[in-house]
Amino acid sequence: MTVLIIGLLLWIATHMFKRLAPDARAAMDARMGKKAKGAIALLLVLSIVLMVIGYKIAPYVAVYDLPVWGRHLNNLLMVIAVVLFGLGNSKSRLRAKMRHPMLWGTALWGVAHLLANGDLASIVLFGGILAWALAEMPLINGKVHSYVPYDKGTAKGDIRLAVISLVVFIVIVGIHGLVGPWPLGGQG
Repeated sequence: MTVLIIGLLLWIATHMFKRLAPDARAAMDARMGKKAKGAIALLLVLSIVLMVIGYKIAPYVAVYDLPVWGRHLNNLLMVIAVVLFGLGNSKSRLRAKMRHPMLWGTALWGVAHLLANGDLASIVLFGGILAWALAEMPLINGKVHSYVPYDKGTAKGDIRLAVISLVVFIVIVGIHGLVGPWPLGGQG
């Protein structure tokens, strides 16, 4: 479980570094220039690798029984999470109405996975990412004193978001079935 926790803490610290230590981040940017973003990206990739390895090697410790409907709700919430995550870079009409869609999608991803996994490693991983996403939003809001909504978007942007989200969800399901349990029930 140690490797998982180190990966999770590295993910959280790397993401919150700019918000919690803005002077240190500004000094890093001034000293390293564009290489600073590369260093941050490298730390994030390392955190993901550590979380994946840590999750895979963590002992299975059951904490709660899963609801019978948990997997079904998980899949529905995952479709919504993928749409929200994609919304952050879309030209959809919904984009103008919502702040932090990627973080909300990430939070929903955490909730969805907690409905489908009742073991300790899952609670640490998915609950930790959920807590980070929810904590990150007020930190961002506290640093940004005015909110300028995005452009209104178009129906074409809505359709494009829906199609891309569906394709991404199908790809995620396929990859998930290769590296983990088949998420749709039955056999993959």
